[in-house]
Amino acid sequence: MRFMVMHYQTQAMEDGVRPSPELQAAIGQYMQEASMSGVLLSGEGVAPSSEGARVEVAGGNVRVIDGPFAEAKELIAGFAILDVRSLEEAVEHARKFALLVGSDRVDVRRVLEVSDFE
Repeated sequence: MRFMVMHYQTQAMEDGVRPSPELQAAIGQYMQEASMSGVLLSGEGVAPSSEGARVEVAGGNVRVIDGPFAEAKELIAGFAILDVRSLEEAVEHARKFALLVGSDRVDVRRVLEVSDFE
């Protein structure tokens, strides 16, 4: 089963503060190990909202809002796609990553397959 794990911005991330070289190395090592084991299919971080935009649609009207956005803690900082046997296994990987990066919140969601709609 595939699961998407999403972690959220901290204000420091939103302000463009980079992790320490030691933390970057630890994250790199964790990602490499997860990739080599076949668990990590893909994973990326995203730039601060100040470099992005939000598209809102209401009543057929489209509004584009340039970043930054007010609540950093509600913004995705990055994601990973995992291939694991169960939700519990995905949660264990998410727990390890959250502790590694000091994230307050990580969401774990199963990726829907075509067979889910048949």
